[in-house]
Amino acid sequence: MSELGAQRHRARERALELLYEAAMKGRAVSVILAELRVPPDAYTAALLGAVAHDDVQALELIRTLSIDWPLERMAVLDRLILTLATCEMLMDDAPPTAVILDEAVELAKTYSTDGSPSFVNGVLSSIAEVVHQS
Repeated sequence: MSELGAQRHRARERALELLYEAAMKGRAVSVILAELRVPPDAYTAALLGAVAHDDVQALELIRTLSIDWPLERMAVLDRLILTLATCEMLMDDAPPTAVILDEAVELAKTYSTDGSPSFVNGVLSSIAEVVHQS
């Protein structure tokens, strides 16, 4: 993995951690960020900004394309990984889709259940098709 790839991987992990903290505390991510002693790196901030900007659209895509899995039934981490990756796909200067999918699957392998990587991959593959059609 290149240095940029490693930096972005760490940024995605940090963004997921902050999204998870916000979800568990029932607080806005902006509040969590304001309380940090050290601000996140630029790519983490860009990812969180993308989530703040596009989360409604991302959740609608996830809801529509995760057949038989309502958002309320999804593991919190799976939902957050899907949201983060979908919002990253929607960024103007998004990395290649294959990179986003691979990173999301790796996050699911590391932080979620045994079945999560294939679930995340399947849903994001469907989302990628829709995103790239528009």
